[in-house]
Amino acid sequence: MRMIGWLLLALTSNQALAQACVVHSQAERLDVKVCQQNRNIPQKLFADGFCQPNLAGQKVEVQYVDQCPGGAFGVCSNAQVANMPYRQDIHYYGVATDAAYLQPFCEGKSQGTWLKP
Repeated sequence: MRMIGWLLLALTSNQALAQACVVHSQAERLDVKVCQQNRNIPQKLFADGFCQPNLAGQKVEVQYVDQCPGGAFGVCSNAQVANMPYRQDIHYYGVATDAAYLQPFCEGKSQGTWLKP
């Protein structure tokens, strides 16, 4: 019985680990901060790919955290990554009026649920 418990713990522990990254990008008249909370993306792919945006002409800072910090004006929950079976929660910080554009994209293209924390 103990062996089954350890096996179940080992199988689910990968999903229980929290993984998120805060991406802050800046340019001349641009200041964007988002946090991506991993749902089912393989950990290495998330850290090495999703959390490493290549944004030409922008200064990008990435901080790895266990969970996205509070203070977001909106969250696209369970957003599907385009053309992939992966999902993530995207927390948006900064200009709350951007929700007018982000919410329709979240609910349409990303097939997510828009939340106001």
